Amino acid sequence: MILITGATGQLGRATIEFLLKTIEPGRVAALARDPHKASDLKQRGVDVRIGDYRDYDSLVRAFKGVNTLLLISSNDIVDRTTQHLNAVRAAKEAGVRHVVYTSFLRRTTGPDGLAVIMQSHVETEKALADSGMTYTIFRNGYYIDMVPDLIGRNVLETGTIFFPANSGRVNFVLRRDIAEGLARVLTSDGHANKSYDIGSDRTYSFAEIADILSEVTGKKIQYVSPPVEAYKQELAKHNLPAVFIEMLANFGIFFAEGGMDVPDATLSRLIGRQPPGMKEFLKTIYSKK
Repeated sequence: MILITGATGQLGRATIEFLLKTIEPGRVAALARDPHKASDLKQRGVDVRIGDYRDYDSLVRAFKGVNTLLLISSNDIVDRTTQHLNAVRAAKEAGVRHVVYTSFLRRTTGPDGLAVIMQSHVETEKALADSGMTYTIFRNGYYIDMVPDLIGRNVLETGTIFFPANSGRVNFVLRRDIAEGLARVLTSDGHANKSYDIGSDRTYSFAEIADILSEVTGKKIQYVSPPVEAYKQELAKHNLPAVFIEMLANFGIFFAEGGMDVPDATLSRLIGRQPPGMKEFLKTIYSKK
């Protein structure tokens, strides 16, 4: 039995869809906090189990009879480490043999503002290594799906990408391609106790993204890398939550430091094709605007 946590989220749901293309629904279990959100999966024959990262006993119950577990990282940044460690301990107690974990691609530890995010991944990876279970770590690049949020939803109107990444280069990856790679690993051998950098073999600077967007849309787009404080002040004008402003600013710093300038071809080998590049992605979003 393969169990997918975070089954009602975008990555978990996409992974299940890829699994169902190759294996019977009865071999797939889905962990959900709200059974109603997974009702369609249950109707398709997936074993929906109820559990919460905060509730250790619920995890032990949900993980019973599971051989392989996909542990998708929690979206609760503040309490993430505790939740992940609960899941690792529960998996061990329930008799899970192999855990696949979605971590974060990084060449550096990043600025202090990302310490909570980074530390949770570091501690979870260590817990898995010490658990006695075999594991596979997916250190995922930055979702290319979220590029429009970084460059501004109104970038075609402003003509400017305003983001403090300087000349830093980033490995972007499509969430759906990660899901396909996860499904391949969950249903094949040879991945025990390995860590994979997941993205593409090319990284991009935001100046390059501006040039590509100019080409795709026929509109001149420039890239401006402002001082971090100026960037925060600009975001504040749009009434964004302070925590969101800080997170975006710290990612800018992280990118500027080269923290995600990690090109790697592992994902293309796992899925048997080259992931789409930035130009292909931007065409799907902006070419008709």
